[in-house]
Amino acid sequence: MTNQKENIKVLLVEDHIMARMGTAIFIQNTDGLELIGQAEDGLEAIKLAKTLNADVILMDIGLPKMDGIEATKKIKESGVDSSILMLTSRDSEDDVYAALQAGADGYIMKGCNLDALLSAIKSVSQKAAWLDPMIARLVLSGIQKQNVQNKEKQENINKYSLTKKELEVLSLISEGLSNKEISDKLVVTLSTTKAHVHNILQKLYVTDRTKATVKARDEGLV
Repeated sequence: MTNQKENIKVLLVEDHIMARMGTAIFIQNTDGLELIGQAEDGLEAIKLAKTLNADVILMDIGLPKMDGIEATKKIKESGVDSSILMLTSRDSEDDVYAALQAGADGYIMKGCNLDALLSAIKSVSQKAAWLDPMIARLVLSGIQKQNVQNKEKQENINKYSLTKKELEVLSLISEGLSNKEISDKLVVTLSTTKAHVHNILQKLYVTDRTKATVKARDEGLV
């Protein structure tokens, strides 16, 4: 006798009642999925996540009491083994990175077709990451932008021949630290710090710390 494949147990977290009802109906009417619970806010999501043992938590970001990103972080920190798929209308680059940093296993946009949602649920249930194509492009664009900025920064560092230690000092200068404070932070003598500051001003072709800070920020050195 062949054992039947177990359904993927889904916990749905969504505060908008119509969206929650629509998604719940989809889950209940889809072979291979089983809706085991629903939550309307982040705190309730954490409570149910700890007791229901869902395979997948379908999590909205914009929740009352505690948003979906913070709830995701708390759930992951608690040791719950559920995969978390963010289902949201927010395609902000900051939200995407925050969700992934919080431990989300996937990120998919509301309004996606149901086949895509099913694929996403199945993927994260198998511990495979899933990114909506729109989100993947956003992340890739962010990475490419960061790479360009890093390249420009390195070119400027090379242009001014700044050493690693001088860059550290320059960063602290830009934060408004005095020579004494920089010396204490880097655990070096005051004379060493003064020498670094002198070299930095010369290499940047500026006459004081304020101008060094402005130029460093304009050139992307800090």
